[in-house]
Formats: sequence, C-alpha cells, structure tokens
Amino acid sequence: MYNLSPKISGLWDGLFGWLSSHSGVDLEVIAHAAPAPLSELWARPDMGAVFMCGFPFSRLAAAERPMPLAAPVSLADWGEERPVYASHIVAAHDKPLTESDLSAVRWGWTVRDSQSGYNAPREFVAALGNGRSVRETVGPLLNPRGVVEAIGAGTIDVGAIDAYAYQLLEMHEPDMIAPLRVVATTRPAPFPLLVAARQQSPETIAALQGALLGAHRNPEGRDILRSLGLAAFAEPDIAAYEQLPARARAIDVALGGAW
Repeated sequence: MYNLSPKISGLWDGLFGWLSSHSGVDLEVIAHAAPAPLSELWARPDMGAVFMCGFPFSRLAAAERPMPLAAPVSLADWGEERPVYASHIVAAHDKPLTESDLSAVRWGWTVRDSQSGYNAPREFVAALGNGRSVRETVGPLLNPRGVVEAIGAGTIDVGAIDAYAYQLLEMHEPDMIAPLRVVATTRPAPFPLLVAARQQSPETIAALQGALLGAHRNPEGRDILRSLGLAAFAEPDIAAYEQLPARARAIDVALGGAW
C-alpha cells in the first residue's frame, strides 16, 4: 500500500526485517504491486504483517476480518499524535484553485473500497454543500501515483492523496510531488492498520503485535520508524474503524449518487 518507490520499498523491507528479527517470526517480503488487487493479498492464509485500509476492514464481519496487529502514528501534524490519517486534496502548482472552486472541477479517485482515495474526498465534497455539482469524476486511478500522473497529464484537476503517502513522498521522493500543491486536507480517519491472517497462531499474533507496539522503545526500531515518518505503532481502535461504513452511507445520501 505504501510501496511508493524502490527507495521507500527498501525502507519498508528494513522495517519488516527488523520485525522478523525482534518478534522471532520468520517473515518473507512478497511483492504485490498494482494493479494486483489488494483483496487477494488480504485473503492470503500466510499473511504475516500487511497494511489494510480501514474501510474494507470495517466492512467484514468480525469473524472474517484478518487479525489486527497495530496502526501507525505519524510524526506529521495532521496525525495529532494518534493512529489517524487524512487525505490531502492536491492540484497542479499552476492551477489557481481554492476550496471554493472544488465543486466545479474534475476529480480523480483511486478505487471504490479506499478510504483515503475515494470516501475521504467524497466526504470532503459533500461538506461543501454544492458537492452534487461536481463536473466530472475520473477513476479508478488505483493509487496515489495514478492521481499524480493524472494531474500531470491534465486528465483531472484535483485528487485526493493519502496524507501519509504524501508525507513519504515529501521525505524521500520530493521530485514526484514537486508539481503539486495541497489545496485542502480532509477530516481524519483511523489509519490503515497492519494485519495478519486469522490462520496464524495466537503466539505468532502476540509476538508480532508486541514487537510493533514496542518498536519506538528500541533504538534501531525507533530509527527505522523515523525514516518512515512514524513516531510509533499503537493498538488499533476497532470501534473507530467500525464507524467508517456509516460515514460512507452518509456520503452516499449527501451526494445523491453523484460519484
């Protein structure tokens, strides 16, 4: 989900290598690049520690969900020192758009089961009051890179990028977002969480969770976290994730099928 470039992927590999060493769980990093569906990844019975968007997680019955391990806490101001994130509404630097213009432009979205790339921008537009008048929507663009490329190509005027993905790009791939500017930031939502397959043993789950929740107290772990713009991992607030479907239904009503 956050493998945004080879450099950033290497940092994640470092985290998961550290996690394997400190949990005692033998983890193998397996590539699962777009356009491979994330739903296939989340269904794997050998899943050890994989990011899952909170919205699809929340839509599964409790007995069908992967096992929640931990959720990141970003060092960015929008993180509020909690395991929450948001989406940045971005446009090209040379587009003189303000929030008041955003109901009359072309919007891009990633995939319909994404909180950051679909529900968050729809919720933002619904709050504008005249959101039903959005001129055009374009998608699926699959991921933040797709949004960046569509803005660069002039296919869309604005799109939503997961604020944590944007943070990683600012830190490690600034040229990729240099043509963009942040017009607005959406309401917070619970951060995508790391999950493991239900088939994993309770001992494995406990070992992985314990290592993640203690990573910020380990000097090497803390350095790896900071290289990824993170302060720590926290225990996921499952009740917060379970509010996401209701938020999505409220958006559907407000927009009246406009998206």
